Order: sequence, then C-alpha cells, then structure tokens
Amino acid sequence: MKTISTNLSHGGVQGVYQEASSACNCDMTFAVFVPDQAKEAPLPVLWYLSGLTCTHANVMEKGEYRAAAAENGVIIVCPDTSPRGDDVADEPDNWQFGSGAGFYVDATQEPYNKHYNMHSYVTQELPELIGREFNADMSRQSIMGHSMGGHGALTIALKNPDKYKSCSAFAPICEPSAADWSKGALSKYLGEDEGGWRAYDACALIQDGHRFSPILCDQGEADGFLDGLRPQALVDACKETVIDLNSRMQPGYDHSYYFISSFMSEHIAWHASRLG
Repeated sequence: MKTISTNLSHGGVQGVYQEASSACNCDMTFAVFVPDQAKEAPLPVLWYLSGLTCTHANVMEKGEYRAAAAENGVIIVCPDTSPRGDDVADEPDNWQFGSGAGFYVDATQEPYNKHYNMHSYVTQELPELIGREFNADMSRQSIMGHSMGGHGALTIALKNPDKYKSCSAFAPICEPSAADWSKGALSKYLGEDEGGWRAYDACALIQDGHRFSPILCDQGEADGFLDGLRPQALVDACKETVIDLNSRMQPGYDHSYYFISSFMSEHIAWHASRLG
C-alpha cells in the first residue's frame, strides 16, 4: 500500500492511499479517516460509496464527516467509484458510464469485465486490505452512499446481510433497471438480458427475497434527479416485508454535498449506535 497523503484532523488521521487492485486490474486510490481512539483499540468501519463523476476526494473534501467520526470512534473508508488508467475501457464523453461510473457491479461483458469489478473490490479486496493495514474491527462494518453510491450501498447490503450492521443512503438510485441514467451502463457492463441486472437493483433484489435491516434513506425534495432516483419505488418494495426502512423526504434540499453534509453527522451517529 502506497501512502499518497496524511493530514491530522479532529485528532485523527485523514489519509489517501493507493494499492494495485487484482479485482480491477489497475491502481486504485481510496481515502481512510482513522480517529484517535484507534491507538487504544480496533474501531468499527463505515464505508462511504460516492456517486457518478466522483472520486474518493469529493466526500473527503465536502462531506464533513470527520468530526462525527472522531466523536463516535468510527473509521470512514471512501473508495473510488471506478477503475482508472490508460488501459481501462472508457467513454470519456459519457458521464453516466465508464470512468467515475462503475455502478458497483462486477461486469460480465468484454472489455469491461477486465477492470470494472467494483462489487468484488468493495466487498472483498479492499476490506481485506483495511483489516490488514489499519486498526479496524472488521466484524463491525456498516455501509452508506450517495446517488450511484447509495445504489451500491443498498445492493451490497441486501446481498451481504451478515457482513454489515446497518445501511444508509443519500438520494440513492433505487431502481437502476428502470432509470434512464443507469440502464445504459447496466446493459454495457452486464449485457442486454435485463434478468442479469436484477442482482444490482435494490428493488429487484427485495422482490427476489433479499432482506436487510435497518436502512435509513434521506432524499431532498428539491432534487432535480427525482425521476431517476425513484425513492417511492424503494418504499413500495419494502412494504409488507420485514425490512426496517426509514425513508425521509427533506424539504428544500437538492442533490449536492450541501444536502449530504447537512445530514452526515446524523447518519454517522445512527450507524455508530448499531456498530456498538
């Protein structure tokens, strides 16, 4: 693991690191905030998955998570959103696909299956590295994300209910199989058979019997992407199931990090109470 930078913040260390990924077949950059309490004992881990066009840096610079993470004694890990590099297949003029738009899937279609394996990277490879390199208690993990990353957090939690203690999302893409800004990416990564998309669609996973609790979702009522995010679809999918979903519409808020940072500390405290 290569250290790119470290900075003292709220008594802890905000670091940026790079490691050669076998899942994505390229160097992957990620951010980790480790509170001061890790000097005394292993701390639980909270994953934050970012949205379209983002890297690890967006939430690190604008998410305002460190004070709450330090107060609650939680390590925050922020992966990148896709593989990157000259050899990685991409569509530079398409912000909804390729670089910055990995959708947290394991691609099955060439040439994307060589690099776009973000599901395996986030759920297997990177957790192994975090457990090895940091004083982290990997028996206590939770996950959250924004937009495309909210989609990733929901689908990953639903498919790995024993791995995570809680899941939250800011403005998640709840039904990517039905949304214009995600259908194109799913078809290129996973093929034209929409049956194969169900493993990466939160609403479809719930319909197919997957369960996870608890889930907290915050959605801004002034979000310009509401038609594609489809928050009501997630509410409807969870009805008459055992899933403990708290879906909240927040008046006046949009899709930006002004929205995310307004509720970040509440989400971290909510996760911390479940991480123990």
